[in-house]
Formats: sequence, C-alpha cells, structure tokens
Amino acid sequence: MFTGKRDISRCLRLVEEDRAITSPAAKLPYYPLVVKRGRGATIEDVDGNTYIDFLASAGAVNTGHCHPKVVEAIRKQTEDLILYTHVYMYHEPIIELTKELLSITPGTFRKRAYYGLAGSDANDGIIKLARIATGRPKILAYLRAYHGSTYGALSMSAVSLPMHRGLGPLLPDIYHVPYPDPYRTPFPGMTGDEVADFAIEQIRTAFSTNIPPDETAAIVIEPIQGDSGLVVPPKKYMQSLRKLCDEYGILLVSEEVQQGFGRTGKWFGIENFDVVPDAIVMGKAIASGLPLGAVVARADLMEKWQAPAHLFTAAGSPVCCAAALATISVIREENLLQNAVDVGARIKNRFLEMQKKYEIIGDVRGIGLSIGVDLVKDRETKERHGEAAAKICYRAWERGLLLSFFSGSVLRIQPPLVITKEQADSAMDIIEESFEDFFAGDIPDSIFETVKGW
Repeated sequence: MFTGKRDISRCLRLVEEDRAITSPAAKLPYYPLVVKRGRGATIEDVDGNTYIDFLASAGAVNTGHCHPKVVEAIRKQTEDLILYTHVYMYHEPIIELTKELLSITPGTFRKRAYYGLAGSDANDGIIKLARIATGRPKILAYLRAYHGSTYGALSMSAVSLPMHRGLGPLLPDIYHVPYPDPYRTPFPGMTGDEVADFAIEQIRTAFSTNIPPDETAAIVIEPIQGDSGLVVPPKKYMQSLRKLCDEYGILLVSEEVQQGFGRTGKWFGIENFDVVPDAIVMGKAIASGLPLGAVVARADLMEKWQAPAHLFTAAGSPVCCAAALATISVIREENLLQNAVDVGARIKNRFLEMQKKYEIIGDVRGIGLSIGVDLVKDRETKERHGEAAAKICYRAWERGLLLSFFSGSVLRIQPPLVITKEQADSAMDIIEESFEDFFAGDIPDSIFETVKGW
C-alpha cells in the first residue's frame, strides 16, 4: 500500500484559483502541480516537493530547466536590448542565430530562415511559403497530427475533435492522409515495409482521384508523429515520400517542433531517416523555453515571397535569439546528442524488460529521448488502456516523477536531454512501482476528477 503522499496544500489552493479565472480551452491537466522552480531535470513545487521531470515542459527545455549558460545569456542580453523589432531594424543576435541554424540543418543547398513566436505560427508560415513559392494551393498533412493552435496549424492538425468543433471553417485546400503506423497497422500482420508501401499508395490514390498532384504545394510531416503517441514511421516510408515529392515537384517539409534540437540524438529527427527536406519547422526547445519559432528552407523558396507576407513585431527578439544561441552551444559542449542516445537506450531497454512482465505494455517505441509506451487492454486487439495510463501517471507524480500520457494511452517519455543515468534509473523505479500499485488496485478512481490528459 502506497503511503508516501506529499503535502500539496498550497498547490491545491492555487489550482482552484487558476481554475476560476483562466480559460478551460488552454488546459489539459494531469495533476495539481504548481511549479515554483526548475533546475536541470528536476522540478520543485510551491509546497517544496521535488520531482524528476520526464516531460521537459512538453519537450520545450531540452537543455534542462534554467541552464546557467542560458540564464546568463538571457540576463546579459536583457541588460543591452530586450526588443527592437527586426521588421524595421536589425540586431546581431538574430544574424548569429540564423547562421547557426543554417549550419546545423540538413542539406548542402543555400538556405534562409524566418522567425515567429512559436511552432504554431511557424507552421502557418509554411502554408503561406509553400503556396507562394510553388504557385499551388493544396497542402497535405497527416491524420492524428498536431501542429499547433493558430488557424493554419489548427487546419493542418487532425488529432482530436475538440480542436476543431465549432471553429470552422478552417483553411481550405488542406488534406489529410494516413500516417504509417508500424504498430497499429492497416491490416493485421503487416511488416514495416508493407505499411510504408500501403501508406504511399494512399497518397497516390488521392493524387489520382481528388487531390491533383500538380496543384499540391507541400507535404508536411513530423519525422516522429508526436501527439498521436510518438509513432515512428518506417525508414522506407520517409525515403519513398522524398521520391514521391520529387516526382511531382512537391515540397517536403519536416515539422520538427517536438523532435528537433537533439531530442532524437540528432539535431533534427528527419536525419534519422537519411532524408533531406526542403524546409524544417522549429519551435519548443529552440530557445530553452523562451517563445521562439523558426523555419529554415531552401533560399530559392524564401526569395519568392515579400513583406509583409509573414512577420511579427516580437519575432526573433534579441533575448530569445540569445537564449537560442546558448541552447545550441550547450547541446554541443555537453554532448547532449550522445546523452540522448545513451540514456534513451537505457530507458527503452528498461521498458522492454517491463514489457515481459506487464501484459498492458503493448509497444515500446521511439528514438533517443523521445519514447512512447503504448498501454493496451489486450495485446491482440490493441485496445487502448486509458485508465491505466491516467492512474500510472498520477501515482508516478505522487511518488516524485512528472510523467504524462497522450493519444489516450501512450506514456510520454521526453525528459530534458541533460538527464543523468542515475536520474533515469530512479524515474524508472518510480514507474515500475506505479505499475505495481495499479495492478494492486491501490490507485483510486477519484483521480479521474483531476486527470484529463491529451
């Protein structure tokens, strides 16, 4: 019987205050946690409780919470200049950051960049850029994808009905095709290559029936489909998709808001598939938590649009750019790409061992420190086990670990890339203990009053 519950009295008071005054449309709660401070891969709440962080603020703090080098870069820049809009003037941090981004993104072609405030508006910009650069109106995105909440990003998203209900009409000429899922396959027993071929054929069928390929500007794909449950596509699919785009003169856009900046052990997730896209969308971890989004694309595409097609007063602010420059330096200097590979393999192997013991673990998948653990009621039917996911995450929080789930039943393992092997081992001990609590019936149904999830 678990008896280690913590004092969260101040957290509970503040949660009730928040619920009374903020928009419910902006909240997907997991537990009544009010964060006070963060350092590295740990968080402290307002009651003084500490937690290992397996969520990294939804993948936005890959360098860890309040990394000293990032904090110093922010402090120093705020003393000189917080904002003078780059729309009318110039500043050095954005020039230095752009040179860095052009150097770390794949592709030997000439590149340019644009900036925004988040991954959402970066995705909006991709729709504009693709249409202007190609002279074609149609965009292909994926079923069960999440790209953000601005209208363009929302229109490309297809992950849940509440995102769209009552909000139409959305942007026209955006279509959705199936993402290749090697676990929940279109037909039983399919291999990864068969799933890849089937999914490519779905696009070809659409091209021959209702989506003229010569009117299609771009295909926007996440190299790992994040909020659908960290689905890793077959390598064959990504390479076949590149060839398909080349065949029809369609732009291939890698949406890296969640998987970029070292999350998979590469600078960008698409690099795991030996594919070079025409553009890369960035957000979340680019500035270690400060609001910044960006796109790097072929220069010949960028040179086809003109101001004010896509600009924002505070986009690419000096402070955010300074934080992003420090972020890139930390990832390099602390060898965080390799740490993502090493610690990710350690966590994944631990889950694979647990899979032998717990029948509800249907699938363990991922690359680097982007790992999904799919909980099911039955391994044959693969019916999602949302109750188990919610209860295990809640108990993990009670035991001192920030663990979340999405896609109804998939445990989301995306800690800061600075996490140590010792912290990872402790976190995995908490998860296994929480599994035992679930099977012992020690987690009450009352937690569903708090846990909504994603």
